[in-house]
Amino acid sequence: MNAAITQPATVSVIPVRRDMHFNLPVERAKNWHGQGTQVSHFFNALSLMFPAGERYFMDAVRHYRDRIDDPVLKKQVLGFIGQEAMHSREHVEYNELLQEHGLPTRKLDRQMWAVTGWMKRVLPHWMQLAHTVAVEHYTAMLAGLMLDDPVCLEGSEEGYRQVWLWHSLEETEHKAVSFDVWEAVIKPGPARYLMRVGVFLLTTLTFWPVVFLLHTQLIRSDRYADHRVRGMWRVIKFLYGPRHGVFPRIAGQWLGFFRPGFHPWDHDNRHHLSRIEGIVAANSERRTLSIAHTDAG
Repeated sequence: MNAAITQPATVSVIPVRRDMHFNLPVERAKNWHGQGTQVSHFFNALSLMFPAGERYFMDAVRHYRDRIDDPVLKKQVLGFIGQEAMHSREHVEYNELLQEHGLPTRKLDRQMWAVTGWMKRVLPHWMQLAHTVAVEHYTAMLAGLMLDDPVCLEGSEEGYRQVWLWHSLEETEHKAVSFDVWEAVIKPGPARYLMRVGVFLLTTLTFWPVVFLLHTQLIRSDRYADHRVRGMWRVIKFLYGPRHGVFPRIAGQWLGFFRPGFHPWDHDNRHHLSRIEGIVAANSERRTLSIAHTDAG
């Protein structure tokens, strides 16, 4: 049943599990982005999806781990699972900061766990893996945009900017793993293609409405949010603006997923991965200074 991996021979990235902790000022949790509260809550809505979502992705890939023969892909799967576990942990802490501000993040988190739990009970394993491939493509597109364009996080509080850059870099590092597992364990042929793109379309129809609902709930619960009209205009400009808008700039990669020969590394942005060590070093230095300051106090 195993099929040949379509990953280009020139691309063999091994994801690395990094035990990172970030200094996120609690007082900035609701308004850390340079574009204000409502854009901050767009990212915060994404953060709310991660703890349950990352666990779902780990389980979807882990289910097929024993069917993988390629030793390189086995290492990549191990790194993928390790990274997703760290992302989940850090975003749990991130989301708790919003709860401390009176936002209903624990309630929303429970709802996300209920949804992913239902999906794991009713969806066949191949569909869970296809859904993981689809969402991983979305996270890779969004991560790539943040890495390509500093304007996306311009003017943001440094701790939150760092956690999103770290997450984006690791999403880029492992962006092909679930896809390569899919190619390895699903029988090749027209059915595999139709299954992949069909679930991708379904994911497109469900992913963004969930983000919108979470975003709306955060804004409604935040009585100190930016003026509704002015803040929403900033969000619309951030997402749809012709120069730096998210959706116009990922449209090409979104369409690329429908090519029969698609592979995530077709968009080869490995050059960004050299930035990881800088973030690790800066993170380590901040933690050392924080511990020293605590001890001195």
